[in-house]
Amino acid sequence: MSKLLLPTLAFGIALPLFATATPAAAQSCEDLWYQRNEIYKAQGYCFRTQRGISAFGNAGCQYDNVEDVPLSATQRRVIADIQRAERTHGCPR
Repeated sequence: MSKLLLPTLAFGIALPLFATATPAAAQSCEDLWYQRNEIYKAQGYCFRTQRGISAFGNAGCQYDNVEDVPLSATQRRVIADIQRAERTHGCPR
């Protein structure tokens, strides 16, 4: 295999992993909102807004306060990254 092909292959394999590690990169406000709230839904958050209830429902929810939702350090970091991107894009709150 050529010396040029190996780094290209390694980059091609790593690129999808990098894309998931940086969820907020070049996404629409709608995508960012959905991705952030998808994390909360998976952890049992009870949505209050019609938008959240319409998108995710509240079946099986356990936490009325977003601060009470048990999140891992990784999930907190991803949410912070998404919120930073939302602010950068001027997304509505």
